[in-house]
Amino acid sequence: MIPNNWEKVFETSFQHRAEIVREYLEQQGISAVIINKQDSSYHFGKCELYVPVKDAIIAKTIVVNEISFG
Repeated sequence: MIPNNWEKVFETSFQHRAEIVREYLEQQGISAVIINKQDSSYHFGKCELYVPVKDAIIAKTIVVNEISFG
């Protein structure tokens, strides 16, 4: 369970993408954790990435402007 002072900034069906975003944010000095909500047998569901609320705005900006999976 994520404490109230953390905010979700990214969600994906692909765990490797969540790991890439987490690593990139940590390189920028932002702590990040992944909550894997995927079913372990069938691999459906989402991986959610959380950061402290104080870093949420900058983290969301980084995710939108600097990270691309295209």
